[in-house]
Order: sequence, then structure tokens, then C-alpha cells
Amino acid sequence: MTFVRVDQRFRGPERSGNGGYVAGLVGTTLAAQLNGVHVPQVRLRMPPPLQKDLDLSANDAGVQLTDGDELVANAVPVDSGFLADATIDPVPADEARAAEAAYRGLQDHPFPNCFVCGPSNQGGLQLRPGPIGDGRTACTWKPAADLATDGLIDELFLWAALDCPGGWTIDLEGRPSVLGQLTACIDARPQVGEECVALGRYLGEDGRKTFTASTLYDADGRVLARAKHTWITVDPAAFN
Repeated sequence: MTFVRVDQRFRGPERSGNGGYVAGLVGTTLAAQLNGVHVPQVRLRMPPPLQKDLDLSANDAGVQLTDGDELVANAVPVDSGFLADATIDPVPADEARAAEAAYRGLQDHPFPNCFVCGPSNQGGLQLRPGPIGDGRTACTWKPAADLATDGLIDELFLWAALDCPGGWTIDLEGRPSVLGQLTACIDARPQVGEECVALGRYLGEDGRKTFTASTLYDADGRVLARAKHTWITVDPAAFN
């Protein structure tokens, strides 16, 4: 068992952890045990608490993150074929940069201090996923040095970067949502300061659930990571 803590910097809503970051804490732990045939699928069971020691533990069924007796999140292995349709066709970096000007979160963000895409979180990733048509978003990302281990960006932050480009394919003003499930595969890690391109794609919805995908590319157009998400419609006031 390992104790982990979600610091205030890594929040999503004001009072809980960013879904992609917390999913990364659990998912990267499970990924280290897998052989490539399977990928981690993480379900967030409750708003992840901030500034508390949480228990991160592994067993035969997968990995669990708990707060005392409460299950915060858990990861299980699923067949890698689940991500077969997660790769979004790339766009040039200049097109992704242009899309950032239309990022809706600059005007009316439900969670403005989000670690990944919140314009008010100066210690965050500062992603600005803007629409590029056909239910897709795009933005650029130059990861900072404090996100790196051994000169390359830690996988944990790639999980986080895969989060919000999918979320902003949803009308988050009319359908405010939080991450419920994230399934991801990390293929490679970028260098510090490398200009990456993040893409999101809307896949559909069912009741309160919305389904999306995201892909992260390196500066040479190679896939770094892929993901699929399930989002749950919520009342933002309950989280902020």
C-alpha cells in the first residue's frame, strides 16, 4: 500500500481532484503490471478529495484508491482493442494553435481552476482545446520541466493531458460534466518543451453519460497516447 495526496494544484472542480490526473495515479500503477495486451480502465467513484492521504493499493483484481472505507477510484485491465477507435487523425500544429482562440473555457468555464484546462490555474497545463469541426477539438501543449522525470514527461501528466480535450467536445455550458471513466494507453513520452498536439472527438451520449476520445501527438506527428472517456452530467454548484 502507498499513500498519495492530490494537492490543490491538481484540482479539477474547486473542491476535488482533476479526473485525468487522479485516473493517472491509479492507471499508471496498473499499467506497470500489464504486458501490452491489456490497458488500464479507471472509474472514478466519487469526487477525489484534495489534501488528504489516500491509500493506493493493488490486488489480483486491479488497483484501488481509497479514502478510509470509501472507494475513490479503481483500475481494471481491459483488452487493448477497446481503444481501437480512439486515435483521431492529426492536424498540423498551426491549425491546433488557431483553434485555441475559439476555446470556450476562456469566457465561461464551469471549473476555472482545472489543472488541465482552467485559465485561472497558473500552475496547470493550460490546455485550450478549441473546436475544429466534426465534433473535434484541438490545441497545442508544451509540457513544462517540472512535469518530467529523466528528461521526459511523466506518464501521469499524459493521462491528465488526455482528459479535457475530450471534455470540450461536449457543450459544457449546456451540459456540464465531470469525468466518470478514462481508459488510456501511453505509447511514448515527449520531451520537456516539445510542442505536442492534443485532439478530442465526440462519440455519442446516453442519458447523463457522454462518450469521447482523445489523442496526443508529438512534434513529429507520432502518437504519444490515446484515450476514451465517459463523462457524467452534473450540477457544477455541487462541486465548486
